[in-house]
Amino acid sequence: LKMSWFWFYLPLHLLMTACLCHSIKAPTTSSQQSFKTDLFNFYHSLMLADGKETTVHLLKDIPKRYYFVLEEGRALAPFTITVTPCDVPIEWSILMHKASASFLGKAARGDHDTQEVSKSQKAPSMVSTIFNYKGNSVETYMGMSSHSALYMLEFLSTERDTHITVYLTTDTTSGHLYPELPVDPRIDVIGIGHTTVTLTWKHSPPVLQHRENIQYCLLVNEKHNYKSLCAAETAIRSSGIKLPPTLALSLSPYLLEPQQVMILSNSELSIINKASSGEVRQICIGTKNTYTVPNLSPSTQYYFDVFVVNLLTNASAAYTGTFARTLDEPEPKVAELKDGKVIQVALDGKKQKFYNLQYQARYKKVQFTFQLCHGQVRVHITKNGRTVALENISGLRCFSLKGKLLDTYLVQLRSTEETNSSVKVQVSPHFHKTLFPLLPESLKIKSFSKLRTCNSVTIAWLGTQEENKYCVYKKRIEEDQVWMELQSADMCSGPESRHKSEKVLCKYFYDINLQRAVTTETIKGLDAGMLYLFDVYLFGPSGIPVRYHSKVVKTRKKC
Repeated sequence: LKMSWFWFYLPLHLLMTACLCHSIKAPTTSSQQSFKTDLFNFYHSLMLADGKETTVHLLKDIPKRYYFVLEEGRALAPFTITVTPCDVPIEWSILMHKASASFLGKAARGDHDTQEVSKSQKAPSMVSTIFNYKGNSVETYMGMSSHSALYMLEFLSTERDTHITVYLTTDTTSGHLYPELPVDPRIDVIGIGHTTVTLTWKHSPPVLQHRENIQYCLLVNEKHNYKSLCAAETAIRSSGIKLPPTLALSLSPYLLEPQQVMILSNSELSIINKASSGEVRQICIGTKNTYTVPNLSPSTQYYFDVFVVNLLTNASAAYTGTFARTLDEPEPKVAELKDGKVIQVALDGKKQKFYNLQYQARYKKVQFTFQLCHGQVRVHITKNGRTVALENISGLRCFSLKGKLLDTYLVQLRSTEETNSSVKVQVSPHFHKTLFPLLPESLKIKSFSKLRTCNSVTIAWLGTQEENKYCVYKKRIEEDQVWMELQSADMCSGPESRHKSEKVLCKYFYDINLQRAVTTETIKGLDAGMLYLFDVYLFGPSGIPVRYHSKVVKTRKKC
């Protein structure tokens, strides 16, 4: 069996007439009548290639036709047509025009008989519709022809402009373009957790034979299942995200778009596409047929699709999609806050879980105090279920709240970074003195560049209207240690964590006039051209220290 491209041999004037007629005359009668009318009115670009996947773009309500010819070469001539809608449902059909071998042969040689052509067009019995379909599923027609024939495929989209892929093959002996699915192509859900879903599916037969050329790719989203890989890609693109060419090629290096996050771990590639309508996650997992999808949200319904992808041809086949709802989030554990007691809370940035503290007011006025030790923390305070405070905190932060006796306050703490965070919390009646000292307007340490020498530096910091104790510490560091020292500084740790040799001095001071509540100190005995890390600790009446922000200063190299 072979394709007959006899239409290329039509006389030039007939081709031009055919092209013109096809471009300006829309079909107004039935498909069969249009087929007979347009039997020779087509351009060679609308011939359907054999053995190659063709992308067809459809305009709304405008039918598009492709042709192919089967020439008699043996007793039975098999052929297969697979159509994959990439968006909305479409209508498509196959029409067949029977013709004699001598007619096709003459046409191929270019010595066709106009009378014979006219005769064939007028024979209604020679044209028949052999297949019709409407929908958005991947559909395959397998036919068998025992005679020479001209076939026409007609496609129509009635919803909107779209595109599809069409694959025709007359070679049924050398394998398929699309990977073969198992007899049972369903995806089974075998485990559901609060943030995970475990899936399994039967192996595709090619996976068992050619593991190096086949892989499974999983698609996870919160909207619906997709019946083909190109349908999934079209939906993601329509939400404003540019995808890699295909999932099959996603293992090759390429530049991700700003809305995409790529995660590579344990030989698995995950691509998370962050769209305004939600998140679409693509995970290529090699040839494993069981997978636990991690990092899902509790109490959420997800849709799961598995595609088996041929890495050589870039073609894919879709399993029957499934869906599952993750378990409801368990009630968080709540710790009780007691008047005047300071507790330190460590928060896991990776899990992004809330830490909950509850307090029942014994007074009408209460004050919550938070001292950020490390990282970034978001504080959410509710009173009897209503939000009274919500913000990201830095340094020391106090919230003075009014209410009624026995009001119930719930404090929720969460790290806003992927790194771990920690914070100290205290609650007390408003008229009681807090354990934390009164703080200055700023906790920054200032250095004076003009006062630097080869063996000394001068620093300054703000004080308050209360007399407090201030202790200064120094530490010599290297250039490559600066970032780590500043990032890892624990703002809640006191001088007890420092080596005795790092202590410079301690002093008391205050000023009723806040404009003059500033002190300076010159630290001597330093080495020339070296970096030093300086810290100041403030001690209030309760003895709880507050650490100023660390300052790095370099002494002059030459004086």
